[in-house]
Amino acid sequence: MTDVITMPLPGRPYDIHIGAGLLDRAGALIGTVAQRRRLFVLTDETVAAAHLQHLVAGCPDHQVRSLALPAGESTKCWAMLEKVVSWLLDEQAERDDVLVTLGGGVIGDLGGFAAAVFRRGIGVIQVPTTLLAQVDSSVGGKTGINTTHGKNLVGAFHQPRLVLADLDVLNTLPARDFLSGYGEVVKYGLLGDLTFFEWLEGAGPALAAGDLEARARAVRRSCKMKADIVLRDETERGDRALLNLGHTFAHALEAATGYSDRLLHGEAVAIGCGLAFELSQRLGLCPQEAPSRVRAHLKTMGMKADPGDIPGPLPDADGLIDLMRQDKKVRDGDITFVLARDIGAAFVAPGVDLSVVRGVLSDALAQRERA
Repeated sequence: MTDVITMPLPGRPYDIHIGAGLLDRAGALIGTVAQRRRLFVLTDETVAAAHLQHLVAGCPDHQVRSLALPAGESTKCWAMLEKVVSWLLDEQAERDDVLVTLGGGVIGDLGGFAAAVFRRGIGVIQVPTTLLAQVDSSVGGKTGINTTHGKNLVGAFHQPRLVLADLDVLNTLPARDFLSGYGEVVKYGLLGDLTFFEWLEGAGPALAAGDLEARARAVRRSCKMKADIVLRDETERGDRALLNLGHTFAHALEAATGYSDRLLHGEAVAIGCGLAFELSQRLGLCPQEAPSRVRAHLKTMGMKADPGDIPGPLPDADGLIDLMRQDKKVRDGDITFVLARDIGAAFVAPGVDLSVVRGVLSDALAQRERA
């Protein structure tokens, strides 16, 4: 059974297919949006070993050319962008060709950006292989790379022509990577759907253990929520910023840990959501029990829930705030946060008192030192 969610952007609609066994018929699905027989597939070395031949076998009528890059967040950089574009040029890819991104958020973001700038824009088809990419980064057209100044500061909005979220590939993920993606799933309940969050509180363990029906429901609901928000605000001038719940904290923590395996993106988002709810509570915006409820669920799932769960050194509160100043949501030098009035009721909050932010971070770091 396959679910299809349509992103009905005017003049550029595309479908998000969610289900098991999609790689087996990838060629037929890709053929609905890309008529050329050549396919250029960008992946990473880990995903290539696990899934590339499966994708090739599912595209018997296509001539597949592929490039596998090193796995990891450090691949999302200028040097690898140049490598991808140079590869497409060497392969004489044309404006009517499409680039297929087979991988997680790093490959999807990097490949999407390369497609946006190559010959001033070619089509991209997202084939996400991680839970995080299936529920978030493959949908909505955000593409980009990291720089020494921060995360995702260089990029473009470039919508895919098709998204294929094969639930079977999730079975090959290490537990830590799967739970990292769950950080983005729980974010959707926290930002706008209390009923979904309550369902996750009950079904989350089964979802993590491999329950296909639960995974399908979680991916479907996450993608539907994101599609609805992107349709209202494609280029993040308003509502789309809600999708950054937890991310202002998360991106600072990722920068502080060098975008390394010390902290995966979804882990940072989960910790960031807890901090966002703590900040909301201290500002008198949400009930006192909300932050503890958020963290309790994360801990039940076996996830990182606090800065104290991050190994290795971290900057002090002022150092983390300095890293936040590179956030994309900064306006006129002011850091914008996504806060919440309760679980399922997030809103965009400019002009937050940084002394309160500093207090939240200082207390979290002090607790980390005591642990």
